[in-house]
Amino acid sequence: MNINFEYHDVEASDRLEALAKEKLENLYTKFQMIVRADVFFKTENTSSTQTGMICNIRLSVPGPRLFAEASHDNFVSSIHESVKDLDRQLTKKKGKMTSY
Repeated sequence: MNINFEYHDVEASDRLEALAKEKLENLYTKFQMIVRADVFFKTENTSSTQTGMICNIRLSVPGPRLFAEASHDNFVSSIHESVKDLDRQLTKKKGKMTSY
């Protein structure tokens, strides 16, 4: 699995990359159908203090791509929620796949 990181209005962080990579590798051990992951970190000006740090993750898998987005007050929480959402999507997709 290939993992690409992109930052929009955010400084690159090795700690964030390591955390996201660890979470995505855990998903990959569970679902070997993942080909590539694109992780986007960006900030957004919001009126709420509970949001603004956004983590988007797009997974390339057989069929349509899977996408998850989360906005929290820190990137760690956003990563956790995005990965949790993708896990749910991958479980559903795996249940629908049939092998002939």
